[in-house]
Amino acid sequence: MTEWQDGKVARFEDYLVGEEPLEIRIGNRPISVTMRTPGHDLELASGFLLTEGVIKAVEQIANLRQVITRENKRNVVRVDLARGTTIKPALLQRNFVVSSSCGLCGKASIDAVRVRGILRPNPDLHISPDVLCLLPDALRSAQPVFGRTGGLHAAGLFDQTGKLIALREDVGRHNAVDKLIGWALLEKRLPLRESILLVSGRGSFEIIQKALVAGIPFVACVSAASSLAVQLAWEFGLTLVGFLRGERFVVYTGEERVELSTR
Repeated sequence: MTEWQDGKVARFEDYLVGEEPLEIRIGNRPISVTMRTPGHDLELASGFLLTEGVIKAVEQIANLRQVITRENKRNVVRVDLARGTTIKPALLQRNFVVSSSCGLCGKASIDAVRVRGILRPNPDLHISPDVLCLLPDALRSAQPVFGRTGGLHAAGLFDQTGKLIALREDVGRHNAVDKLIGWALLEKRLPLRESILLVSGRGSFEIIQKALVAGIPFVACVSAASSLAVQLAWEFGLTLVGFLRGERFVVYTGEERVELSTR
């Protein structure tokens, strides 16, 4: 690589974040191709199926395995559903590749964007501002690949004391969340009623929807939230915090879960 800085040119070697396609199949039927960072692919496929509303519980998965392609790559995950599990055809209408930056690309209609059957999350979880402000540093210190590449999103689950429960990284922020939720699904930890989700990017509609599907009552992000994300969080009573940096944050919705007080 070549670096230019202050008029000086230098050659150097650096790490690059991995990005490869992952095809998710139900049986022999491909339903999606997403661009992701290899690793935790079974969690990614499981989380994707759950947050897309294709499945409702881990018991609906009869078998889950990675398929080696002709190029000797592990870029296919096959999911066999339990007998009696039915899927509405509209849920499978993703018609083209999903990029690492888009969690909704490929939907066949606007109506297909919304996942049905979402419940309101736990109203009793609370966190203090002091603990909340510690979460970004805890997330960053637990990101081994980001430290080498600077090019990955992260999603972390915390409890209300600020303890990190689990973390996943990916080139796509929605993939990182799906990996994390897929981990919780396979570990039979859902719903995540006592957990706080922190994402390293912005708070978008698909992130909030995925959190609601997993039963997460509190989402924080280090950047801004979109208008649709705020609308969805308000509609279901989820706490959404943005611009969580240093000693500052903005509460968009669900202020009652943050123990705010004037010092």
